[in-house]
Amino acid sequence: MAADSSETDPSEADPSGVDSSGSASERAGDNPVSSSDSVGDADSNGTVHGDAEPPSDARPYPPALIATAVALPVVLIVAILVAAILARKAPTEREPLVLGPVPAPAADGTACTALLPELPVELGDYTKSQLVEPAPPATRAWQRSDGGDPIVLRCGLDRPLEFNRASALQIVNGVQWFEARDPASKASTWFAVDRETYIAMTIPDGSGPTPLQGVSDTITAKLPPRAIDPGPLPN
Repeated sequence: MAADSSETDPSEADPSGVDSSGSASERAGDNPVSSSDSVGDADSNGTVHGDAEPPSDARPYPPALIATAVALPVVLIVAILVAAILARKAPTEREPLVLGPVPAPAADGTACTALLPELPVELGDYTKSQLVEPAPPATRAWQRSDGGDPIVLRCGLDRPLEFNRASALQIVNGVQWFEARDPASKASTWFAVDRETYIAMTIPDGSGPTPLQGVSDTITAKLPPRAIDPGPLPN
């Protein structure tokens, strides 16, 4: 039987002689580029994302800016410390003290007149206080900068009732003192008992020895000693 003339000779269907069933890579050429050899993957916008990170736009800070940032906290700390020191040294305004009167028959005598102007302005942590007028005669007071209980001196007093022949005395910088302790208060009253007149100092607890020493130095310098005159022993 004769061959059907409608069948197409393969050599006539593809004049180039290349089999249409060949692979895409074979059709593309001898050196195809595989997906693993690509520089990067392209996203939907066509941007290629490779393994290397893009160069950063961040730039190093100028040295002057870094130095300023380091120095500023130091300056602030120094300023705070200086302010704190100045605040401690600044005088604190204190209210004038009110002192009640006590019997002082020799307050206007020569001993008190010689002693009071020479008393120190400072006694340790205490400084001289202003008194509300009219103040009792021959009195002085000192307080700490933050106020609190004062040191009070009174000159020209009578002999204290507690001072007798059995009383213990303490000698401080050449002055004989008798201590009268009030258990109900947080202070002691010391009496100088070997001068022309009796001088009393009321000193709060915790004030230390400096106040009594400072006043003793002034008493020794301005008032000559006298023999003590204690009262009789109690019955």
